[in-house]
Amino acid sequence: MRVNPASALSNCSVVIITLNEEDRIARCLESVPGAGEIVVVDSFSGDRTVEIARARGARVYQREFTSAADQKNWAVGKAEKDWILVLDADEALSPELLHEIETALAAPRADGYWLRRRSEFLGTPIRFCGWHNDRILRLFRRGKGSYPGREVHERLSLDGASSKLGGLVEHRPYRDLADYIDRMRSYSRRGAVELRKRGSPWFPGIVTHPAARFIRMYLFQLGLLDGASGLILCVLASTGVFLKYAALRELSASSDARKAGGT
Repeated sequence: MRVNPASALSNCSVVIITLNEEDRIARCLESVPGAGEIVVVDSFSGDRTVEIARARGARVYQREFTSAADQKNWAVGKAEKDWILVLDADEALSPELLHEIETALAAPRADGYWLRRRSEFLGTPIRFCGWHNDRILRLFRRGKGSYPGREVHERLSLDGASSKLGGLVEHRPYRDLADYIDRMRSYSRRGAVELRKRGSPWFPGIVTHPAARFIRMYLFQLGLLDGASGLILCVLASTGVFLKYAALRELSASSDARKAGGT
């Protein structure tokens, strides 16, 4: 079956949330030719993200960011087509996946579809480190999916049956090392808030969890076979876990101080 790119996603709304993505949003949008509509919800970018998105036919809203889950749920609520494909600005569909999506939506056998994602780090495709089996649930019938509220690592909850597609979402999550470190600060703080909501203690997790993360990724998930990029990624991932528990300790100390001051 030959795919007509102009009609590949004609019954599908592509939903993207953005913040300062002028260097990546065009690649994402150009990977979904023929989308029925593109909905971009932007968190008041200070660059040309909105201009670029509108120039490529997107319907753009601007809304204050609270969490990725909340922002994506709001964006999904603006979608009008029967199917919804949620992408991040640093992702793009491969031609093979575009073909699969057209075929799947022509005769749907499920309410949602898991997509394979291949990620790069420092310009290198990561084959191991736990990234090689990355599957994301992003394509679903309107009204069948939503994001449960959480601070980080939001995941779609599907009300219905799911299936898998084999084509790739090409993912370039970090521009460079500085970008990774900037995000690690943000994720560690939000991750600490999530841990605190669950009542998790900061100790002994601050000792055991970073070490466990490195050992799992570098040894058990064969990150050592990804060479220098794999080593750097595993060290940074474990550092991020350490910072998350350090931030949790800070939140706990601040809370204890407020309680003591109120007595």
